[in-house]
Amino acid sequence: MIMTHPGLPLYWAYAIGIMMLLLGLLTMAIKAPTTSASRSISLAKLPLIGDLFRFLAKYTWPLLLLKIIFAALFITVITAGLWGTPIVERNLATTLTWNLWWTGIIIAIVFSGSAWCALCPWDNIASWLVNHSIWRRSSSQSRLQLKVPNMLRSVWPASLLFIGFTWLELGIGIVASPYATAMLALLMLILATTTLALFEGKAFCRYMCPVGRTVGAYSQLAPIALRPIDSEICRNCKTLECFHGSDKIAPCPTKIVMGRLQENTYCTSCGNCTQSCPSSNVSWQLRSPSSEAIKEAKPHMDEAFFLLILLSLTLFHGLTMLDYWEGYLSEMAQLINDSGQLIISFSIGLGVTLILPIFIYCLCIGLTQGLLKKRLGAMVTKLSFNKLFSGFAFISLPLAFSYHIAHNLTHFVRESSDWLSLVTNPLGTGAEPLSMMEKHTRHMEMMVSENTLFIMQGIIIAIGFVIATQVIRHRGHRLFAAQGITLLPMILFAALVTGFNLWMLVQPMTMRM
Repeated sequence: MIMTHPGLPLYWAYAIGIMMLLLGLLTMAIKAPTTSASRSISLAKLPLIGDLFRFLAKYTWPLLLLKIIFAALFITVITAGLWGTPIVERNLATTLTWNLWWTGIIIAIVFSGSAWCALCPWDNIASWLVNHSIWRRSSSQSRLQLKVPNMLRSVWPASLLFIGFTWLELGIGIVASPYATAMLALLMLILATTTLALFEGKAFCRYMCPVGRTVGAYSQLAPIALRPIDSEICRNCKTLECFHGSDKIAPCPTKIVMGRLQENTYCTSCGNCTQSCPSSNVSWQLRSPSSEAIKEAKPHMDEAFFLLILLSLTLFHGLTMLDYWEGYLSEMAQLINDSGQLIISFSIGLGVTLILPIFIYCLCIGLTQGLLKKRLGAMVTKLSFNKLFSGFAFISLPLAFSYHIAHNLTHFVRESSDWLSLVTNPLGTGAEPLSMMEKHTRHMEMMVSENTLFIMQGIIIAIGFVIATQVIRHRGHRLFAAQGITLLPMILFAALVTGFNLWMLVQPMTMRM
């Protein structure tokens, strides 16, 4: 028997729909300011908590301790997956990975930016294995330090792996298999270790890791980031320890110069720059939320496509949790004579969901270009399509992030696990499957009340649309002095995606496990 969660009440959809209409009109009516500086505050300078952030920036051992804890958890997950019970809800590998970790790191981005990457066990265990050093700069000659081939120097590898993992997760169903979950985790560790042994820097983190690129993209919306405390000190720095490292501290793994850093995309929050800076001039900063997405970030085409693929896959995850999904798959299977596991039907569904939002986005970019040509004439050339495509791609970021959080909140709040039993018996030795009574009890024992959950989901979706309109307003004005009716196609795109997200949230959603 498949259990479902009730959807968002319809009145939330109506209220957000009215808000979108009014905000869309305001976005066209009010011109974006020509200049507006982003504000930020160094957390190291704040009273009370400033001492804590200075302590974390100065000493290595707190971060090292956290790395060891997460590495130990990772090894426990592998052990439980390979040798534990196949009962999904009784095995730590599946419950920790899919119910807590994947939901938790997305929500954590709101509070800690890209901090997860600093704790990532894939990268940390790979570094310990290859560099033969726990935290100091390695003198090992075990790495080949090859240049990363040009064909890999983009985020297309991460995009393709993300699509592949979605296919494995939802099509093959590794969510429901502790053994497959452990094998996937091992595969990622092998990939991280191999690329670290072969190439210079951390090619896996920068170009291949779908989780890291997702965290990097979403952290551009985060209100917290590692940045210089005093920009003037960085401007006058000639030695660039943040980039080159020091005698004891390794260089930046993704080759970032802190004084020039404007985007969180590739910052892994590893803390090397905070340790190596001779002026102790790097710390966590509190900044205007979403300022990078709205104004500062300048994506390349591969990064723009990643943002749109992220949006498409987020929508696809939502679709597969709807009550209707199995019916759609069965109808598709009958139509194309697909039998067995319905993998072909599933793959077609994934392909269509992947392509359709990008096609609609391209259509809206084309309409925007046409409206701008009428207004600006010869100033809008064929090359303008690429510039508009990459510049406006940030619209998809708040829309994907808001639905990602709103959707996963349902799993997080409604699908509590018996963590005490899982921690004391991670392999689920001798455990029995959940009875219907236990499933029903889990379903009813929510972490917060149902109304509180609905309020949080409604507000998060509304905030996503508000940020998207800010992206349209500011980027449209900065790229092509676009305003008024020329912004309409992109506003319609944001409204269409938000409307679809709301429709999915209103539907009953199947329980993950």
